[in-house]
Amino acid sequence: MAPRLEEALARGVRLRLPRRQEVVRAAGGLVVRPGPEVLLVHRPKYDDWTFPKGKAKPGETGEACALREVEEETGLRCLLGAELATTRYTDSRGRPKAVRYWQMTVQEGAFVANREVDEIAWLDPKLASERLSYDRDRSLLARLP
Repeated sequence: MAPRLEEALARGVRLRLPRRQEVVRAAGGLVVRPGPEVLLVHRPKYDDWTFPKGKAKPGETGEACALREVEEETGLRCLLGAELATTRYTDSRGRPKAVRYWQMTVQEGAFVANREVDEIAWLDPKLASERLSYDRDRSLLARLP
């Protein structure tokens, strides 16, 4: 132990170590349809274009979270396809976040604007890449078969 640290501990100084933050678990989908076209959502809170996704509930699987969040944000009930990737970043509140993504296809439903998503766009992959707000989403888009 360093001498200054030993002295401080001997004087009864308490050390505050940073608490390890829990990783925020989330999941979402790259919803595709023939064309091919991919679905993007616009979130007015952040004024960004991204893929539908959201935080997992306690005990919820990644697959269940992805399907629930896509339906909540877009009104579309989807079929789960292959898992594509996991993105990791620091969220807007400074927490580490891991988002698992699956390819999805629409089974039924229709979009209705809501508090989280005010607009959607079906775009071919090239236009989707140009509209996406985040590089991590562009990297994810490139993983589509």
